[in-house]
Amino acid sequence: MIEDTLNMNQDSIVGTKKAMAIINLQDIHKNFELGGLEIPVLKGISLQIRPGEFVAIVGPSGNGKSTLLNMITGIDRPTSGEVIVNGQNLKNLSEDQLAGWRASEVGIVFQFFQLLPALNLLQNVILPMDFIKDQSPRIRRKRAEELLEMVGLADQMYKLPGLVSGGQQQRAAIARALANNPPLLVADEPTGNLDLQTSEEVFEILSKLAGVGKTVVMVTHDEDLACRASRRIEIINGRIASDGACSETIFQ
Repeated sequence: MIEDTLNMNQDSIVGTKKAMAIINLQDIHKNFELGGLEIPVLKGISLQIRPGEFVAIVGPSGNGKSTLLNMITGIDRPTSGEVIVNGQNLKNLSEDQLAGWRASEVGIVFQFFQLLPALNLLQNVILPMDFIKDQSPRIRRKRAEELLEMVGLADQMYKLPGLVSGGQQQRAAIARALANNPPLLVADEPTGNLDLQTSEEVFEILSKLAGVGKTVVMVTHDEDLACRASRRIEIINGRIASDGACSETIFQ
């Protein structure tokens, strides 16, 4: 069902996984100004992520995980270094160009869902497609319906976010992130506001998306979930402390 909705087949997945890195970070430094002082948060991060990987980023709070995601998504810019995503060097884009690039190339899932409360779930999922407007309204609606069905919300699509559970809101947020069929899905603590069972359901959706060729990068404090991703990257004090399969990294 997920593969059909995302219009991917096994041949394209195999070809994609042999491709060049979809994320290429080169010596990324990020400083923030606080009280006239420059506070370093990221301290020379170099990182490559290939298409189809499911990467979990872990580490203590305040050590740069979310800042790293903001580099990848172009929400923020590095103090120095280069961010290249799907062949696009983000430093070459203006803020308006970044917004357009992000709408088509990256799906973002937040911890607190960020659904518009006055729109029902279907309208929330249609919204990113309305921004690009490269398909007719009928096709946009049909795709939104298919995405909501894919995440198990076909019977909830006309409800406002406040009338469904947190887990259902997060699944709707994943559907919204996939609206423009981006190659990259970035999730910042997507299970951090959910109970254990619902966290498992959300993780399974992300895992299946990686299984059909999406690149998934997830920040999490949940070591159990991180160890079930194909790759675990630990950030400590703004640097990569370990990088690899969980069995290779967690005891380093």
